[in-house]
Amino acid sequence: AGFWLLEKLALARGVTLKKDNHYQALVGKEGGLWLVMPQTFMNASGRAVQMLAGFFKIPPDEILVVHDELDFAPGTARLKQGGGIAGHNGLKDISQRLGTHDYWRLRIGVGRPTGDSGADYVLEKPPAEEREAIEGAIAPALEHVPLMLADDMQGAMQKLHSEDKPVAKKAEAPKPEPKKAEPKKAEAKKTPPKEDKPGLLKGLLKGLTGSRK
Repeated sequence: AGFWLLEKLALARGVTLKKDNHYQALVGKEGGLWLVMPQTFMNASGRAVQMLAGFFKIPPDEILVVHDELDFAPGTARLKQGGGIAGHNGLKDISQRLGTHDYWRLRIGVGRPTGDSGADYVLEKPPAEEREAIEGAIAPALEHVPLMLADDMQGAMQKLHSEDKPVAKKAEAPKPEPKKAEPKKAEAKKTPPKEDKPGLLKGLLKGLTGSRK
């Protein structure tokens, strides 16, 4: 999902991403904005980030890493600075090479797999419904890039977090409640018949049973 966002951002801003063997990444530039898509294995993602940030003196708090987030449902996007890496090999390598966790992260929810490992899961194509939800999370994130570039990360965070729409799980149909046994009616004592007012018994039955007779 991170590459999807960068590709869309490059297209929207007219930036061409070119392969750079020195950084082992696809790299594009617009003014002071660098777009970097590492072409190494996930656990070596930090190499390109470290080299480019080191050469151009880019501090960690001006770096935004966009990545898949297994703990978020598809359709969710969250922006934060620092924090743990939750076993993410790409973040682990970036943090080790930069010597800090204090870079910004844009986390795009892809959902957690039930059987496959996370490493295999993020390489697979998502189902159509989930793909649509992920695209739906990327779109508002792109809209708030100008705020991020203007160094208003808090403003971008507030807007982004109020707009995501995770895929809702299908609700299970409620199970029918077992029918309760009707209590046995007590046998009425035999009494001599009494004359009732016309229509009284008939009207009472209509109220209890819904009979239209």
